Amino acid sequence: MLVRVLLGVCWLLLAAGGNAESRVIAVTVDGVVHPITLEILGNALDQAQQENAKAVLIRLNTPGGLLAATGEITESIVGSPVPVVTYVTPSGGRAASAGFFILQAGDVAAMSPGTRTGAASPVLMGQEMDEVMRRKVENDASAALRSVVEKRGRNAELAEKTVLEAKAFTETEALENNLIELVATSETALFEELNGREIVRFDGERQTLELDSPVIVDYELTTRESFVSAIADPNIAFVILILGALGIYVEFSSPGLIVPGVAGGILVLLGLSALSVLPVNWIGVALLVLAVVLFVLEANFASHGILSIGGSVAMVLGALLLIEGPPELRIRLGTAVGVTLPFAAITVFLLTLIIRARRNKVVTGRAGMIGELGLAETDLSPAGSVFVHGEYWDGVSDSAIAAGSRIRVVEVDGLKLKVESVGQEGGSND
Repeated sequence: MLVRVLLGVCWLLLAAGGNAESRVIAVTVDGVVHPITLEILGNALDQAQQENAKAVLIRLNTPGGLLAATGEITESIVGSPVPVVTYVTPSGGRAASAGFFILQAGDVAAMSPGTRTGAASPVLMGQEMDEVMRRKVENDASAALRSVVEKRGRNAELAEKTVLEAKAFTETEALENNLIELVATSETALFEELNGREIVRFDGERQTLELDSPVIVDYELTTRESFVSAIADPNIAFVILILGALGIYVEFSSPGLIVPGVAGGILVLLGLSALSVLPVNWIGVALLVLAVVLFVLEANFASHGILSIGGSVAMVLGALLLIEGPPELRIRLGTAVGVTLPFAAITVFLLTLIIRARRNKVVTGRAGMIGELGLAETDLSPAGSVFVHGEYWDGVSDSAIAAGSRIRVVEVDGLKLKVESVGQEGGSND
């Protein structure tokens, strides 16, 4: 009997403990939406499913991002077996453009006071679109958004205007117009409001949220996700790529230094890795290559700075056009100019030093003896002994030269120097 009682007590304690903890997996989207964002959110949703979490909290503070990545993120959220709460936070933050799509994908959409959302008009490659293409892209985007918003029971007509008319809303306006369910001052207040709330999942199933004093578990980024997220900013990727190119150039210009070459190679690969998750415009790549070519030509030809100016302009334009995407995803003008000017100055300076060194008179080996001045130690008629460069040599001359006369080396034949007489103004190096 005692054993049964103890087992019953243990079972009750375990059951109470299991009900007491409502685990919520929280993940933050802070910055531009791109493919690495999709990977992070996908892994967070998988973790929530594996750990039987009660919900997934997606904290949003984004200016937008790539439409393709946003579409896949939306699909992942609406297909999640675990309820998803999208929450625009902190105060002053926003869920604009692609962020509005993600906000509307959640089973529950909420915002902090002082936040905003909307302005979801698509921008094709960050460029102007003709009227027909614009209508096609906008209609497709609005249809995709409408299909999600209607299922969530929100104001589909007004949500569609964020795409067609680029409308934006404060948290109060979004709540009053049924674009979100809640305005919450904090996550604690948010979960207090959600506890016991009945929601309708995307497939029509009704579910009651059990979020009494939930345990918030922040999704921990993998090493790869942390690293790629850190360098996926196109501005950082561009700086890394240019630094790598400069390191490789220094190694080629001064072979044997090793460190610049190794560091440059690593940086170039890191830069390319970061850019690989972003849509690259090959016109921008071509302009960057042209810039390097113009810098090389500047050191070889006296263009009075024209080639350097052209190279700088080409590099700035190449940087601005390098990424195909909305304005938030492209390289900023300040970054382009800030990287281009030092790169141009360093490259032209190094190239100038190399070319000058190649044009200088050879100072070592047999060729380095040509033109050296010295003294005739004995009479040269035509052979004798000469003192050149601190050494005694056998000398020969086409004409007689008296001992003590100043001579100049005109040819080296084995261990014999062919010399000629020079006037007193020639000086000596002895």
